[in-house]
This record gives sequence, C-alpha cells and structure tokens, in this order.
Amino acid sequence: MSAQDTTAAVLAALHFDAAGLVPAIAQQHDTGEVLMLAWMNAAAVTETLATGRGCYFSRSRGRLWRKGETSGQVQRLLELRVDCDGDAVLLLVDQTGVACHTGRRSCFFRAARDGGLVEIMAPEVEEGVLYGAGHTPDAPDAG
Repeated sequence: MSAQDTTAAVLAALHFDAAGLVPAIAQQHDTGEVLMLAWMNAAAVTETLATGRGCYFSRSRGRLWRKGETSGQVQRLLELRVDCDGDAVLLLVDQTGVACHTGRRSCFFRAARDGGLVEIMAPEVEEGVLYGAGHTPDAPDAG
C-alpha cells in the first residue's frame, strides 16, 4: 500500500465533527505516557502521515500548528491509530523535550486528589526558554 493509499484509508475511516476536526491524543511510544490532547483536521492528518511529525489544527489560531515549530519540542510519529468509532486518533510519538506549553513533559499535570486539584508535575523548562523572552505562547496549543 502506498503512502497515498494509507492516507486515503485513514481519512475515509475518520468521522470529523461539524468543525472538520477530530481529537488527537499524543502518547509517548515507549512509556505509554499520555502527553497531550489536540485537534486535527484532514490537512493535519495528511501532513502528519506525510512528514512523520506531529501536525495539528490550532483552534485559537485557525491554522495548522506543527508541534515544535516555535519551541523545538517536536514529535516524531511512529504510528497513527484510529479508534473504533473513527472519531478520535492516537499518535504514538517520540517526543523531543516537553510536550506542554507550560514547560511540563505532559499537559496532564493536574490530578483530582485530596478534595482538590493538585499539580503532580513541575515544569522542566521555563516558558521564556521555550518561546523566547517576552513571548507568551497562545495557549493551549502553543508550539
């Protein structure tokens, strides 16, 4: 099967929402760690499969967002999986550096514990180091 055939099969299996998006979960391939949740449109799926790098659709910017384009924290795709209903995708990736715009390894750094919401993961990198001094990334899909 060619790369074009694979992309066509994936796109045919997906059921995009009214905005033309599907949720995409990025997971570290070797540890199983859930890194982030983002959104993909057909163009993002196509680019991700073609380049082997995580590409998403930024709802806040209204355009494609190539993970790491400003921060250097890229995701190399090892496998893209479609869920049973075709309404979500799982990207098994090799994450370079942190995945979250807050400088944490994972965007899932808060847990419901002890009657509240507790931070369970400290930042590994300051946002200013990721994006440059004085730059405030457009959360939640920063770069």
